[in-house]
Amino acid sequence: MAAIRLTYIGGASTRAPGTVAAIVERGAAFRGSEVVLVDLAPERLEVVQRIALRMAKAADVDLRVVTTTDRAGGIRDADVVLTSFRPGGFEARVLDERIPLRHGVLGQETQGPGGFFMALRSIQVMQGVMADIERLAPRATLVNYTNPVNIVSEAVTHHSPIPTVSLCEGPLTFPAGVVRDAGLDPSRLDATLVGLNHTGWTVKQDYDGADVAPLIEAADADRRARPSGDPRADRMLHLAATMGSLPSAYLYDYYFRDEALAEARSKATTRGEDILAEVDDYWRHYREQAAADEPRLDPARSRGGILELELAVDVIDALVNDTGAVWPVNVPNRGGALPGFPEDLVVEVPGRVGAAGIQPLAVPPLPRQVRGLIEELGEYQALTAEAAWHGGRREGIRALASHPLVLSLSLAETLYDEMAAAHRTYLAERLLR
Repeated sequence: MAAIRLTYIGGASTRAPGTVAAIVERGAAFRGSEVVLVDLAPERLEVVQRIALRMAKAADVDLRVVTTTDRAGGIRDADVVLTSFRPGGFEARVLDERIPLRHGVLGQETQGPGGFFMALRSIQVMQGVMADIERLAPRATLVNYTNPVNIVSEAVTHHSPIPTVSLCEGPLTFPAGVVRDAGLDPSRLDATLVGLNHTGWTVKQDYDGADVAPLIEAADADRRARPSGDPRADRMLHLAATMGSLPSAYLYDYYFRDEALAEARSKATTRGEDILAEVDDYWRHYREQAAADEPRLDPARSRGGILELELAVDVIDALVNDTGAVWPVNVPNRGGALPGFPEDLVVEVPGRVGAAGIQPLAVPPLPRQVRGLIEELGEYQALTAEAAWHGGRREGIRALASHPLVLSLSLAETLYDEMAAAHRTYLAERLLR
């Protein structure tokens, strides 16, 4: 097993305790390694460090865990840099959700205008991270979990030589969710979901070795006659039955835009506001566990659950220990792995992971009835990445106007200027003029 220097940027985030728990659980794969927690909040860094060290001691795992607020120092000589941070915190996410809603548009941290401004903020920070890696750890691999993961990787892979992969558990969980809503057993499903992050579809969907589509169609017909009481689940089941493919959950905002907008407007709080209200309790729980001899995270009081970024830990294991495992990855479409999409566009496909890097595996083309929206979102992704990396206001508006939830120049201009003013602290000056 390889001993590495793993630098985790975002090491004091609300997800960090769950992430170090996942590293400790797989500690045998990283025996003798050093984990460097990097963040801007020293007190919270110390809490996460104590949790990690006490978990490692209780599990008899040989890990060294150190902290720093010096990003460059933390990156120096790293073998892997893991990024999972949120510029502006949950307060910025609230703005990403609230401002578009005032204009009748959906927005959150990966989709719509909210996802667009999350990309601008994230890539602004990532430019500095990449400069540090290129200068101080040129042999490192970047493993990214910062949202929107596809647009972050789109920008980095066009402007840095550092090997980069972005990750999300969605391809592993979204198909299972639709099957579960159909009253079927997800453990009997063998599915491959591809496309763009958070907006993919299955190109393989076998249930006990046969296409699950007839079972989905039968379940949909039953729900149309006897609704389940969960309109969202019933609609997504109907979408799967109609399109003959299992969708990512975020596609709800596109195919049921009016319903999704009405639901968002009917709620007193946004998702960001709900999370923000829970943050203090998360850290009370983390401080309690940092004082325990054997920390045990409570899934009800931990952001994301008791094990976080597990896919990142699995991919890092495969990279440094050359396992050749296949995982869903967001990487450039080399070799046309996803037919019909540019080779330099970051797509979400299965990839074989080993010491030589990540090889995207060829998959069948997306069904024609769903491909058009994904192609449109791919163009938006590329435009946004370039605007974020070196564009100005005009390039930003071009990108935002191309998003399928916007598609209006006047609306894009209004949203851009209002949201840029709200987020100006976290944006490059060139994007404000």
